[in-house]
Amino acid sequence: MNYFKDCKTIEEVKAKYKKLAKEFHPDLGGSTEIMHTINTEYAFACAHVLKGSGLSEDQKNDQMNFSEQYRETIEKIIHLPSILIEVIGFWVWVTGNTRPEKNELKAARFFFASKKCAWYYRSDEYKTRGGKKSLEEIRRKYGSETILTKQQGFLK
Repeated sequence: MNYFKDCKTIEEVKAKYKKLAKEFHPDLGGSTEIMHTINTEYAFACAHVLKGSGLSEDQKNDQMNFSEQYRETIEKIIHLPSILIEVIGFWVWVTGNTRPEKNELKAARFFFASKKCAWYYRSDEYKTRGGKKSLEEIRRKYGSETILTKQQGFLK
């Protein structure tokens, strides 16, 4: 492992991945081969960090699958123009000029929340029914991390 060898926590691994993706992603002038290596090491680094976390084997597998699932989902839409991607808690929310992108959002398994005028993605384990909170209330409760799209300067 070259890129993630100093990472001790899952948060450090994720932060390092974002920094590396910004530097080496092919859409930003980087190399497909290097990005493939980074993706492979990212998965290994997550597994390595989780190994020493005290979690059960099932919990470790769940965390690995969860992390990979969300990364892949965000990569499916990060190229879309005029959108804002936010990770809020365990959900990914998309706002902005989404109407022209609705078919791609649906294909990436996003759902539209009409009361919030936003698209969301969540794994099946975080499924809820009819949330009454506004998007701003959800942001205040769980915090928000913006994922920059290609047009915005890519990953933050």
